Amino acid sequence: MNQPTLKPESGFFRARITLAYDGTDFFGWGKQSDRRTIQGELENALFTLFQQRLETVVAGRTDAGVHASNQVCHVDLPENDFTDIAYRLNRILSDEIRIKSVDRAPDDFHARFGALRRHYIYKIKDGNGFIEPTARLDIAPWYRDLDLDSMNEAAATLIGENDFFSYARYRENSTTIRDLQCFYFERDENGLIIAHISADAFLYNMVRSLIGTMVYIGEGRFPANWAREILEKRERPSDSLVFPAKGLTFSGVDYPADSELSARILKTMAVREVEEE
Repeated sequence: MNQPTLKPESGFFRARITLAYDGTDFFGWGKQSDRRTIQGELENALFTLFQQRLETVVAGRTDAGVHASNQVCHVDLPENDFTDIAYRLNRILSDEIRIKSVDRAPDDFHARFGALRRHYIYKIKDGNGFIEPTARLDIAPWYRDLDLDSMNEAAATLIGENDFFSYARYRENSTTIRDLQCFYFERDENGLIIAHISADAFLYNMVRSLIGTMVYIGEGRFPANWAREILEKRERPSDSLVFPAKGLTFSGVDYPADSELSARILKTMAVREVEEE
């Protein structure tokens, strides 16, 4: 595994960028030569501003169509220019990407390796309910009524450190063990179902597979213990369980105290390869 850059080069400082984006028309975070991505757009904007290529490192590599409300990345910026960077980047970027803040971070801050846990939410409108046109881009519709009690019962059986091979697309030479720390469903005042899910890190398609499984349980197609059975069999079920990207939003990431950043980075590197949803 490549060692992360723990310190900025001379003449640079480490900046922590918090941003939000509508992922609808992007092929995920990671830059690609022939496709529009969040990282590609952000790094192009940084090039326009600083006239040099600067590489960003993100907390969670969201997939195509997935949104973010509080994504975090870091980048090493030239020391001689730290004035109104968020404002200047927002004038360059399209309205689909908004920089919320740019802050000077400790030299050993690492957006990805230093993270303690990532948070997602998933929005569902069940019962073939009405979705406002302005809300259609981040809510997944479902035509049957869903029972949240059975969904929460099933979700609770997956909490803890488990091998989530069955709930993700496997990538060679990488572990599928994750610590799922929070997973539950609630209805808001408008009847919208919101899933809350947090883990130390996520596998590719893991959240959307978990949501699909819970929906099948919530509509009564399978009992609550089916979710645990899938986990223990280590046999990936049908791709029909992978729910649409548009309902998924990366909602935040937690970091340790500044004094504990270096230790967290080394621990993360020792535990697993760099790979997340």
